[in-house]
Amino acid sequence: MNLRDLVYGLYARRVEGRLDHDQVPKHVGVILDGNRRWAKASGGTTVQGHRAGADKIAEFLGWCAETDVEVVTLWMLSTDNLDRPEEELIPLVGIIEDAVRGLAADGRWRIHHVGTLDLLPAGTQSVLKEAEQATQGNAGILVNVAVGYGGRQEIADAVRSLLLDHAQKGTTFEELAELVDIDVISEHLYTRGQPDPDLVIRTSGEQRLSGFMLWQSAHSEYYFCEVFWPAFRKVDFLRALRDYAARHRRYGG
Repeated sequence: MNLRDLVYGLYARRVEGRLDHDQVPKHVGVILDGNRRWAKASGGTTVQGHRAGADKIAEFLGWCAETDVEVVTLWMLSTDNLDRPEEELIPLVGIIEDAVRGLAADGRWRIHHVGTLDLLPAGTQSVLKEAEQATQGNAGILVNVAVGYGGRQEIADAVRSLLLDHAQKGTTFEELAELVDIDVISEHLYTRGQPDPDLVIRTSGEQRLSGFMLWQSAHSEYYFCEVFWPAFRKVDFLRALRDYAARHRRYGG
């Protein structure tokens, strides 16, 4: 171990020791950004960057478990990403499939897909369904894997699901207009039944949501981190938690 690693370890333990677990967010959303830029800065390929980002996920979930986080949403592939050139998209989808299989095989997490399955290749759909089914009895962190996910798409899908549900029940348009409210729409989101994210972290220095959990993040706290996702360290995560704990959430009050 070199001096830099020793100092980093001591600092991380100091930050963790001062962390109030009663103030830890229960649901953390993460925009995993910066894989390609990390690869470029490291002299590697785009595929190597995506693979390094995928390898970081299990480590990150371990940190979450240590700090009593209960739900994690990982934005792994957006609907916009589906427009990338095939030579990048095909390897990326394969890496995501491997990552989801690995999380399911780990045995500690409950996997839940959030996104539009119909937009994804048949093989990817199968991987996501199998991971969800295989882990539904696990007691660990609920891990939402956002693959083929877009915030606007989610709201559109929720409204479509709501309309179809009430069409089957024979609800009239007038009756539907009377009963639609925030709670009714929330029941048709990909994350129905889950708490909204308390904290949303975005790596790579970008300071925008890009459509991530638009409905659910209305009262979330945001933490923007300069480091690229593959280089995200435990101390970066602990700083995010410390920053969150220092804020006063008013929920508009």
